[in-house]
Amino acid sequence: MSNDVAALQQKWLDAVRVVREKFQPPGVLPLSSLKDCGGLEIFQRMLRGELPPAPIAETLDFALVEVERGRVVFQGHPAPAHFNPVGVVHGGWQAALLDSCMACAVQTQIEAGQSFTTLEIKVNFLRALTDKVGPVRAEGRVIQVGRQIGIAEGKLYDAAGRLYAHGTTTCLVFDLDQMRQT
Repeated sequence: MSNDVAALQQKWLDAVRVVREKFQPPGVLPLSSLKDCGGLEIFQRMLRGELPPAPIAETLDFALVEVERGRVVFQGHPAPAHFNPVGVVHGGWQAALLDSCMACAVQTQIEAGQSFTTLEIKVNFLRALTDKVGPVRAEGRVIQVGRQIGIAEGKLYDAAGRLYAHGTTTCLVFDLDQMRQT
């Protein structure tokens, strides 16, 4: 591993440590947050520690590290707990990171009082991922968000810039008052 890659890995590890120090315990966002804040503000508040990260992030060991309008980055830490029976990270772990970064990128462009759900994702796996790779980042970028449909793409890569997976998503955008309360 080159010194540049090792330095970037350390920078990534430091960045996620700083972010996690601010985080609240994982939890589901209060409905009032969705009614009162647009999607970008929700993620900005998460990064400041004002709102909790999603429980899935703790389960799968990834964290929100960057957000701006139309772009979200999560950092994941591949571990043996994520392996399939042949000793590489299960594709579902990679797909979960891509689903998160892509859908959340769409969410950064929706207004207060709206929500979204993933309608479909497509993922291409390009190379095996193991715990030896070090931290990876899943970066989602919006392609288009309209009144009802949001489309984004995502890339999962390591500190050396190697691409491990690429995906696209289509999300349904809807008003919260249309969501069924059960």
